[in-house]
Amino acid sequence: MNEPIRKHPLNAEGRFYVNQDYCTRCATCEDAAPNNFKVDSRIYEFGAYVFKQPENSDEEEKCREALNACPHEAIHDDREIKKIC
Repeated sequence: MNEPIRKHPLNAEGRFYVNQDYCTRCATCEDAAPNNFKVDSRIYEFGAYVFKQPENSDEEEKCREALNACPHEAIHDDREIKKIC
């Protein structure tokens, strides 16, 4: 049975998001897509989040790069999940 995904409370509404339970705050996502991801340095338990969903193809590509580069598979894309289901 799949466990529920805990999204960061500041995550911008939309297709990309980070699962708090897998994020280790490595900042790989922030490096890959600085216009869209931030690492929450205030509270350790929350980690990274999407502060702005992609608004153009370049930002979308960078978010996909962040998703693919995440060493803990903490980043998710709702469109990808819907295709699988």
